Amino acid sequence: MQVDRTATRPLAAAKISQMQALFFLGGQRSLVLEALLCLNYYIIALGAASLSQVVTHTLMKSITYWPQLVLGLTFYSTVFGSCDWSVCLPLYFSGVVWTSIYDTIYAHQVLDDDIRVGVKSIALRFQEHTNNWLSGLMMAMMLRLVVAGFNAEQTLPYYATLWLFTSHFSGYIYTLDINKPEDCWKKLISIRNLGLLLFLGIVCGKKEDTLYFQEFDTAPFTPFQPLL
Repeated sequence: MQVDRTATRPLAAAKISQMQALFFLGGQRSLVLEALLCLNYYIIALGAASLSQVVTHTLMKSITYWPQLVLGLTFYSTVFGSCDWSVCLPLYFSGVVWTSIYDTIYAHQVLDDDIRVGVKSIALRFQEHTNNWLSGLMMAMMLRLVVAGFNAEQTLPYYATLWLFTSHFSGYIYTLDINKPEDCWKKLISIRNLGLLLFLGIVCGKKEDTLYFQEFDTAPFTPFQPLL
């Protein structure tokens, strides 16, 4: 209620009660659980393991200046019922860094609110030096994406897209004015579009002989294992 960007949200504005919010949350969680139980045990275990990260992310804002990294750790996806760590680990940690970058840009829009309510963030930790740190994080992310692409046997379209991605991303960080919330928001939206570009590069750069769909027969239905 003390933060401008959240003061009009239903719970903060007392448009709904806490009990109503709990019932709504319970309904959402029930739907998620129903979907999760349709998948294999490996993915179910990953979904259950993520709950601790989801809960602790908000708490980290009162403990460390790096809550963005904790937020990044909560995001992942899996398709196979197993894991190729040589691909998944660099891809996963590039996603952690990616989340840290865009959430830091987002946090620069609300520094005054964060200071007033006493929460921490990377933006508050580095302030005027944020652009330099974002540049370093971006290079770390690019390196991990190159490693993941190499281990996944990606082809030229992937690396061409990655080059375009890096060029545009560098421009966004270089021109980012952290003291102008409207510019931070503009860059935040642009980063979303860059994510789509990178996704298309991953799809187009995959070898054709590794793209296939599972043929379903009378065996037990195991959706999404594997689609790609």
